[in-house]
Amino acid sequence: MNKAELIDAIAERAEISKADAKKALDAMVSATTDTLKDGGRVSLVGFGSFSVSMRNARTGRNPQTGKEIQIAAKNVVKFKAGAELSDSVN
Repeated sequence: MNKAELIDAIAERAEISKADAKKALDAMVSATTDTLKDGGRVSLVGFGSFSVSMRNARTGRNPQTGKEIQIAAKNVVKFKAGAELSDSVN
């Protein structure tokens, strides 16, 4: 499912216009992004949690040349599915 399909599904299920569904989805993504940028955590009970974790610098290998390269440390976003989501998928 892509963004346009998700907007269509939200509009249909919430019985709102596609324009309102797009605004709601964009607001949710923006608020989640801002919270994660600040190092916070977003928990949606029953759905899951988004958090930020630090990945340490490490030595990797270029697959084409085999030469060792340094991979810089960076923040990565993690998602942990909630119990209800896990149960409904299984």
